[in-house]
Amino acid sequence: MIPRETIATARIPGGDTLTLVKHGGDHVVMLGRDELMGTRMRFSEEQLAELTIAELETDAPRLLIGGYGMGFTLRAALARMSERGSVTVAEIVPEIVEWAKGPLAHLTGDSLSDPRVHIELCDVAALIDDAVDGTSERWDAILLDVDNGPDGIVRDGNERLYTRTGLARARDALAPAGVLAVWSAAPDPKFARRLKDAGFVVDERTVRARPNNKGPRHTIWFARRP
Repeated sequence: MIPRETIATARIPGGDTLTLVKHGGDHVVMLGRDELMGTRMRFSEEQLAELTIAELETDAPRLLIGGYGMGFTLRAALARMSERGSVTVAEIVPEIVEWAKGPLAHLTGDSLSDPRVHIELCDVAALIDDAVDGTSERWDAILLDVDNGPDGIVRDGNERLYTRTGLARARDALAPAGVLAVWSAAPDPKFARRLKDAGFVVDERTVRARPNNKGPRHTIWFARRP
């Protein structure tokens, strides 16, 4: 049996502790005993970006990604997006970005130095609020993968993103025909109804965690602003 080697830990503001571990040739981010993400289960996080960009009506989108994680969504967005697009990533745990530049640099490559990328060490809700009050431009898409889904298990503060009020603010932070995309480890019919109640046109899709239709089934909601 291959042992797990602890590489680093990080405290989540208002939450628990994240642990970066190495397991053979793979890396995994743990929350307690739960695996939040890992290098073997990346496909659905990549699909979060690829499918969102395919939904957009502009070839130069302004994307806001909530949660860097291991950077799978960011790198997929950069690969799919034109040179005229831009991606802002809101990450609330500074150590996550440090890991991307350190023990996970082999994954990161040159993505963090890409001129289209901006990393903000803040709560994604703050950048949503900025777009609502006019401090910044509205987003063409907001991609949320800050938790295991709309239940706030990683950090209690995440739950406000998924309330009817939080979803209405995300809608108002989007440009016309903009898309809110939300990744989840499991289906949630109540959340799908909240999206519709917040004024979105909703498309729910099931995506496998690994390519070739393998691994656990994950859910992505694509909620379009009319």
